Amino acid sequence: MNFDVLIKGGTVVDGTGGAPFPADVGISGGRIAHVGAADGATAGKTLNASGMIVCPGIVDPHSHADLSISKPDHHLILEPLIRQGITTIVTGNCGMSLAPVEEKNRDFIKDYIEAFTKFDFDREIQWRTVGEFLDALESRGVVLNTALLAPHGLLRINAMGASLSTAADDEIGSMKKALDAALEQGAIGLSTGLQYFPGNQSDTRELIELAGVVAKHGGIFTSHLRSYSNTLTLAVDEVLEVGEKTGAPVQISHIFWAPDAGLLGPLLRPAARALAGLSRWWSVPLPLHRPLAAVIKRVMDARDRGVRAGMDVMPTTTAFTHMLAFFPPWALMGGLGKILERLRDPDQRRKMLHSIEHGKMVWPHTGEDSWSLNFFRVMGWTCARIMSVGSEKNRHLEGRTLLGIAADAKKHPFDAACDLLVEENGCVLVFASMAHPEDAFTERTTFAPIRHPEVFISTDTVLMGFGKPSHLFYSCYPKFLCRYVFGMKMLPLEQAIRKITSLPADHFGLKQRGRLEKNYHADVLVFDPEKLENRATFDNPRAYPSGIEHVFINGRHVLDGAAYNPVPRPGTVIRGA
Repeated sequence: MNFDVLIKGGTVVDGTGGAPFPADVGISGGRIAHVGAADGATAGKTLNASGMIVCPGIVDPHSHADLSISKPDHHLILEPLIRQGITTIVTGNCGMSLAPVEEKNRDFIKDYIEAFTKFDFDREIQWRTVGEFLDALESRGVVLNTALLAPHGLLRINAMGASLSTAADDEIGSMKKALDAALEQGAIGLSTGLQYFPGNQSDTRELIELAGVVAKHGGIFTSHLRSYSNTLTLAVDEVLEVGEKTGAPVQISHIFWAPDAGLLGPLLRPAARALAGLSRWWSVPLPLHRPLAAVIKRVMDARDRGVRAGMDVMPTTTAFTHMLAFFPPWALMGGLGKILERLRDPDQRRKMLHSIEHGKMVWPHTGEDSWSLNFFRVMGWTCARIMSVGSEKNRHLEGRTLLGIAADAKKHPFDAACDLLVEENGCVLVFASMAHPEDAFTERTTFAPIRHPEVFISTDTVLMGFGKPSHLFYSCYPKFLCRYVFGMKMLPLEQAIRKITSLPADHFGLKQRGRLEKNYHADVLVFDPEKLENRATFDNPRAYPSGIEHVFINGRHVLDGAAYNPVPRPGTVIRGA
């Protein structure tokens, strides 16, 4: 036997969920050529993996790296993903991506994208369709295997502009036609962001109609849910209904729970924060995992009925999004110019603040003041910390709390938020947490999905080369393994590896990925379990893990100890069937 690469003497965890076993792994022509004893074999490169785990490269099922992967330096921007063992990403999530872009509503799409990315839209977006976007990625080369979901938000804007209404039959027809084209051109499914404008203005009928197109192409329907608060079960049931009525596989994105205490919120939040602080030293045995445990049971019961349903979770208590998502949908109408006009107008500010403080989060959250991402109300003004801004002028605010910024300026927190958005031309991303970031008290709410063998782990990556990153972008999977698998022993290693490799690969239809099996693509991770350490924290997120020794993408040795070798770019654009 002769191989391009031979990884000798390691313990193989093959991604299937089967028990670990000693074996050598041979790679040839970008594929797994052999798993087993390889005594006497020769190779162009031989690695000693004694004492190490050899497993498939990690598949991240929920990433926003499509917002940076077209950039010339994306191999540097996305280096933190590879250094934690990720080899494949599913992008275009939450109803947002960079294509398709139709001329009719191009200006609104330009505002929509620039507010997140700081792109020079007219210079950098040199494509119109999903197919042209994927062609551009292929011609430039990608550092990671990259699959793209067609974004419902852009499909809706293309068809309806910025509309606060349900879609008429002809508008749904236009979306279906555009979705059909996107799937033909290589999208692997449809993503929805039902808590964000404009996705939050859709109804279940629209989703079922679109998911029918997805099913015809053998794709997947994914959803940032309409609510992660008191109506969480209704939001989950909506996605399960879509899967049940259309036959399309469905995916519930980054499951979490942020309860709204209503009028009692201002009284209960200080007590919750006090408990969160106390839990650093005292283990509080409260069953905070039960709401998500009930949701998982709901999904598993649907699977028993034949619905092909999955879900993923981020191992963190700190969410992140655009600050404007916390504002009422009516305030986001008319493009960025109109939004900034409202933010400057004292009367409009008072109206927006009234919506925030008195809005009622009533299902299905399409009413003027019933949006479910009203986190200033749900979590209080203490919830928000600045993740990134567009200008150098306010860079010093990144990582600071909105409350602290407001106190320094002697303003109400809402005025501080509006003023910052105006100064930054709408480009402000924020972290959101119930108490202090990564507190052990709130962490208990995540235990049920983290330990469940059928729930994937995701990063929700928003790496764009600026701002304060989440620690997950540097060490999501090492944290999962170190804290929850090796530390808390929530599940055995073979189940944990399956959760982050073959389970998402199979559900998203990523063929011949996610396993160490002959003829599969040679996406391989080698790590030392004795040296594996998560070094990234909320306060110090830009810290690479230790113990990740080797990463191969399609047979290319991209990470060799400390040496990162991304050129030529080894990834593949994965197109749908």
